[in-house]
Amino acid sequence: MTTASPPIVTSNPNRMKFLIGGLLILAAVVYLIASNTATTANYFFTVDELLERSTVGQDVRISGAVIGETIEYDLDTLELTFEVAHVPGDQSDIDALGGLAVVLDQAVKDPNAQRIQVKYIGEKPDLLHEQSQAIMDGRLGEDGVFHADTLLLKCPTRYEDEVTIENS
Repeated sequence: MTTASPPIVTSNPNRMKFLIGGLLILAAVVYLIASNTATTANYFFTVDELLERSTVGQDVRISGAVIGETIEYDLDTLELTFEVAHVPGDQSDIDALGGLAVVLDQAVKDPNAQRIQVKYIGEKPDLLHEQSQAIMDGRLGEDGVFHADTLLLKCPTRYEDEVTIENS
């Protein structure tokens, strides 16, 4: 009677290489996600918060209501300057005050609302006008001007019918 010997299990060196390689790739992906998130994280400030805190030179994101009469654009240098007025940063506050259109309208018309001048180099967006909501990434300079690197505007067609804009 012959007995069959059990198969000999040997460690497959290729399998170990794939396992180590997979772990290294996973570690690299986790590292890239963590480091990218940390470097691109911007704090969101209202105009009031930006002016209250010492954020000079710090990369931040702010939002405000565009004051139309302050918009100036130089076609030669592509320098765009304008002022934004404070609007609340919390959506529940905006809703409680009557919605975005009402808040933007009140911010622009309120002479006591804090304002900040913005300087942006680039093409003038078509949506930049009175009572647009500007969302900007950049930094507050020593001169008190917010130097924007990016400029996004809330599409006014979503709320333009809610409040009548008076042209003077």
